Amino acid sequence: MNKNESRKDSVVSENRDYYEVLGVDKDADARTIKRAFLKKARTVHPDVSDDPEAEAKFKELNEAYSVLSDEQKRANYDRYGTADGPGGSGYVDINDIFGGMGMDDLFSSFFGGGAGGGARNRRERRRGRDMAISLSVTLEEAALGCKKTISYDRLAPCEDCNGTGRAEGAREKQCSRCHGTGYVTTVQRSFLGQVQSSSPCPDCHGEGTVIDHPCETCDGQGRTPSHEKIDIDIPAGVSTGRQLRVSGFGEAGLRGEPSGDLIVNVRVADHERFKRNGDDLYLVSDISIAQAALGCEIEVEGIMPDEVVKVTVPAGTQYGDTVSVGNYGMPRIGGGGSRGRLIVQMRVVVPTNLSNKQRELLRAFADEMGDDVASGKKSVTDRIKSALDDILD
Repeated sequence: MNKNESRKDSVVSENRDYYEVLGVDKDADARTIKRAFLKKARTVHPDVSDDPEAEAKFKELNEAYSVLSDEQKRANYDRYGTADGPGGSGYVDINDIFGGMGMDDLFSSFFGGGAGGGARNRRERRRGRDMAISLSVTLEEAALGCKKTISYDRLAPCEDCNGTGRAEGAREKQCSRCHGTGYVTTVQRSFLGQVQSSSPCPDCHGEGTVIDHPCETCDGQGRTPSHEKIDIDIPAGVSTGRQLRVSGFGEAGLRGEPSGDLIVNVRVADHERFKRNGDDLYLVSDISIAQAALGCEIEVEGIMPDEVVKVTVPAGTQYGDTVSVGNYGMPRIGGGGSRGRLIVQMRVVVPTNLSNKQRELLRAFADEMGDDVASGKKSVTDRIKSALDDILD
């Protein structure tokens, strides 16, 4: 395929109507859209379809579902033709749709596939997997603590069968092919003799049980793709790398088994003024030569709202020296309200535009200290400028 053909195929995909892809009307409700997606997913997935374009069709199907199953994205698409509104691309990567699961993982998880062995492994498979999501907060939000709303996609308990996977009146029974083991054994002859191997039972997908009348919506799995929104409480003092576990909000378990957990990986964004090291905050503040030499008290803004911190600068402070002020850093998680330190680094600023009087005072100071300084001879222009400075002073 040449570049022109590839570009043409891309344009066709982008212009394809999502409602047409799913085969639903534009006024279809959320349940109808979900059922249409599940029905088509079972036929176009590359693992079950011989169509050479199956992978592209399955990706297109997921793209359409990710947009039409989200109220805001669907509203944008109906109005502007893209999920992101005016100027947006409307494209959603399949790896983002189901919490980082790729197409193969999604198909395996949803349709009950996957390898493994024994009753213990089957129980582990039936429990929903944990899911992970990243969340970024500002340093101010991390200091105060906050509540953040996050949205994500997961396999949730099927609403039609309440997660059981069974239609009304249906029963779950032992698989007659593998007799409940979840695996079938095959024996093949080779030049080395007979070779015995085990593989997941094709009738029960390795579960050991089958449902005589499975739910049509979830195909007997007890879970379907769903778009979720939940509130996350961010504790004061949280730092980058902290994991917050929300129990039961991961992937739903198979046929009513427990759901996994949602793991929120927190990242605290860099700040323009403060640098953080553990519970301590670092800040740079400018002081004059006189303040550094004689000592002073300065005020700096703290990390908390309207917080003013008084910092005592000792006499003789050098460039780069630091002054620590206790209990003005980040809150300590579980510390009973205690906080780290605010460490202020002093940046001594050397004046560049001195008046004649200031220059003479500094020269007198240098003479007193025995320091060699410039002779102070001035050009005519400098003398005129100094005279004007004296008049203005």
